[in-house]
Amino acid sequence: MPLVTTGELVADAREKGRGVAAFNVITLEHAEAIAAGAEQAGRDAVLQISENAVKFHGGHLAPIAAAAAAVAGASSARLSLHLDHVESVELMRAAHPAGFSSVMFDASKLGYGENVEATADAVRWGRERGIWIEAELGRVGGKAGEAPLDAHAPGVRTDPAEATAYVRDTGVDALAVAVGSSHAMTERTAALDHELIAALRDAVPVPLVLHGSSGVPDEEIRRAVASGMVKINVGTALNTAFSGAVRGFLDSDSTAVDPRKYIAPGRDAMAATVAGFLGLLG
Repeated sequence: MPLVTTGELVADAREKGRGVAAFNVITLEHAEAIAAGAEQAGRDAVLQISENAVKFHGGHLAPIAAAAAAVAGASSARLSLHLDHVESVELMRAAHPAGFSSVMFDASKLGYGENVEATADAVRWGRERGIWIEAELGRVGGKAGEAPLDAHAPGVRTDPAEATAYVRDTGVDALAVAVGSSHAMTERTAALDHELIAALRDAVPVPLVLHGSSGVPDEEIRRAVASGMVKINVGTALNTAFSGAVRGFLDSDSTAVDPRKYIAPGRDAMAATVAGFLGLLG
């Protein structure tokens, strides 16, 4: 099926009172697993490639983007292509020719005023090209290279009044908010602030995005969607499933040298994880 736009998937989910999951693509097998999991669940999904994944591929966006788009084109599921956690303006501008319909422009490390200015510039760029822009307000810590951050520390969570002004002044299409989750969690122990989610839902007119969903328990994700979260980002959970399956295979067969033998169960484990998350979203 041809790629659909992220904006369309998010709008459809929001209208139906459900969530749509966005899964991180690092390798071709990630993209294949996401497509397979979406087909198994009969649900839409977003294939998202982060700036860190682009760095892993030598700084070259086009090859991994083309691979993900080709996988989506061969799938029966409705899938979109999203460029995630982009701090580089140059990389953001590469999104349009590479076939992306959306970008998460991340200026969250800047001071509030600089964040607003940089994000508003990104939104203007996106409007001219039909690119849907997501941004982040608050601090969802845990990404590689960042200092540890307590998701419950004072000043970390997104303030509804500030979010109202931020969305008004930047014009973003979606807002990632800090409500108790953290990136790169390998245990699903995060406790979300559902009252804050509801307050943010009422404060801003755009869809809310939950980053760091790999560390959020099933029931917390269900409640988050019911409280107003729409786009649910998942990354580490796929890597955990993949690594566990590969490790198990190699532990059982120390003579294996054909990577297809152990990558296949890893890909299958990721697909099952994708289908599991999609089943939570209403």
